[in-house]
Amino acid sequence: MYNRSPRPFGSSSQRFSRRPNQRKFTGKYISIDRFIQKASMTTPVEVYVPKHNFADFSLNKILKANILGKGYSTPTAIQDRTIPVSLEGRDVIGIANTGTGKTAAFLIPLIHKVSNHKYDRVLIMTPTRELALQIQQEFKEFARGMNQYATLVIGGAPIGAQIAQLRRNPQFVIGTPGRLKDLVERRVLNLSGFRSVVLDEADRMLDMGFIDDIQLLLSGLSEERQTLFFSATMSPQIQALTRNFLKDPVMISVKSQDTSANVDQDVIHVNHEDDRIEQLHELLVQPSYNKVLIFGQTKYGVESLSNELADRGFRVACIHGDKTQPKRQRALNMFKQEDVQILVATDVAARGLDIPNVSHVINYDIPSTYEDYVHRIGRTGRANNKGYALTFVTAHAQPSHNRYSR
Repeated sequence: MYNRSPRPFGSSSQRFSRRPNQRKFTGKYISIDRFIQKASMTTPVEVYVPKHNFADFSLNKILKANILGKGYSTPTAIQDRTIPVSLEGRDVIGIANTGTGKTAAFLIPLIHKVSNHKYDRVLIMTPTRELALQIQQEFKEFARGMNQYATLVIGGAPIGAQIAQLRRNPQFVIGTPGRLKDLVERRVLNLSGFRSVVLDEADRMLDMGFIDDIQLLLSGLSEERQTLFFSATMSPQIQALTRNFLKDPVMISVKSQDTSANVDQDVIHVNHEDDRIEQLHELLVQPSYNKVLIFGQTKYGVESLSNELADRGFRVACIHGDKTQPKRQRALNMFKQEDVQILVATDVAARGLDIPNVSHVINYDIPSTYEDYVHRIGRTGRANNKGYALTFVTAHAQPSHNRYSR
């Protein structure tokens, strides 16, 4: 029989206190109303009609076969509009929602480019290790049989092995800004030979405090380069970055409404912070909650919540910035393969990750910004499936206290 008190869970201030290295809140007010929206999958929406099929693009024959082998025939909007421009060698600023196929939009033309110029090298920068790993996996599928190689350079993994791989001069280097900067400072990675660079989820990288690292890395690249820049938003800081480092870029915006019409969004009201765990437990025992992604605000809070749920008998894993990369990847794979029912995560899992069949996203902690909220709930309701997003809201914080600015 389940024991509701295997160990004291503690108050929010005890277990979810902010750590010194936590990203600061932006101070932006988020109305509770923005967390409530019924799914409207039956509502007619404007359907994008692509101008091309993948078979129409002038691509390397092996690459084209790999694309079609993955079951891709019709490009998404961002792919349809970006690939032709990128094949011309133009700089691109792509503004698109999460889950729109940005990875293929930049990988396909760059793999083709390297197939024609075997000494070209490509640098891909991304905010999180998980997204970098996902890009590497997609690269392997697209570039199969083409004698092209990608090295992953991310924190939390042995740097010695990464240095050894870089010395083999792979055509593609995919990494996070901090580790890339470290390798440049060690004089292991010489950026002057890279003729193409991709900044993926640029707004998230800036939000995480990587602006100085990004500027340093971009300044070390060849002046004769192609830059592909992808972001969900265009803040003044991002606009300044594009003015300084892109040449006559083509702006491509396919951003639609902030949140998917496939996601049913609602709030869960609790009277006290300590009531959240009991409310959460009552939700998770319901059969429909079969694959649940829970977001917390701090590394410490995520770890504590994961341990509490495990004590209560749930199959759960967690990822956050203090876990080693092998542990993070193992947890993510267990969730993808449904070896665990629940993944508890910080916002490292909020962007870009393609996790199939997530039934529910639960914001155990309110996100720092509405943009973070949009990316969190974008993990459910994918591939035209219906998803559910729930956000815990404490009664004492309603209705207009700036608590929601976090």
